[in-house]
Amino acid sequence: MPTPPLPVARTVAELRAQVAAWRRAGQRVALVPTMGALHAGHLSLVTLALTRADRVAASVFVNPTQFGPNEDFAAYPRDEARDEALLASAGCSLLFAPTAAQMYPRGFATTVTVAGVTGPMDGAARPGHFAGVATVVSKLLLQCGPDVAVFGEKDYQQLQVIRRLVADLDIPVEILGAPIARAPDGLALSSRNAYLSAPEREIAGRMNAILAGAATALRAGDALAEVEAAGLAALKAAGFGPIDYFEVRDAADLSSPPKGPARVFAAAFVGRTRLIDNMAV
Repeated sequence: MPTPPLPVARTVAELRAQVAAWRRAGQRVALVPTMGALHAGHLSLVTLALTRADRVAASVFVNPTQFGPNEDFAAYPRDEARDEALLASAGCSLLFAPTAAQMYPRGFATTVTVAGVTGPMDGAARPGHFAGVATVVSKLLLQCGPDVAVFGEKDYQQLQVIRRLVADLDIPVEILGAPIARAPDGLALSSRNAYLSAPEREIAGRMNAILAGAATALRAGDALAEVEAAGLAALKAAGFGPIDYFEVRDAADLSSPPKGPARVFAAAFVGRTRLIDNMAV
């Protein structure tokens, strides 16, 4: 039996009306924010959300404010019909697909800026990125008002930024991190993987093994600086470049050196495609 079409809300009013109807029925609501170009990793977020809520709304919005001037906003893959079908098949109840004018109407003048966790890594490599992320996620959480919102651990720094802003602004939502979905060779699933040529895809699959080697070395007691230097050298030897970072940081506040449980993070280009990944130590 074919999956029925997924209801689509285009405005905040339509989204809130549907969420209010679910609330009147006594149902818990989850939100899965995405930028579309969905893959199995996104659908795993919906699956996880369904373990914590009766209804799942997913947003698809390619947010212009989190892309830098020389980044891939114009080229970022978009296919709403495909995304809609995939979300319906995963058990999602509503697609929220606003326009840029709906999210940032004329006169919009507010930016949410989070300090601390936004400083290193992608904060340094992509100036302004996390202000765009924090602003759009704050809006989505306030527009939907979910009980829980699910974000993938592949964008681990983003996840920690969102946890910080939700705590600091007293937004009444539980933020749930979902495990990284990976291809058979360990490559973290990403919409940007579609940019990779066949030779680039082979190189990309090596990042996970390099991170795993670093985590093993750290657990064996190797010095942090030596592990980071070896990771950078391994990425370069594997064909990555330029390399934005290969760093070991605290899993909670992303400080260095770690004060408690640590994670190892990498960001590097293969051709024109920027890949990020991370792993718990």
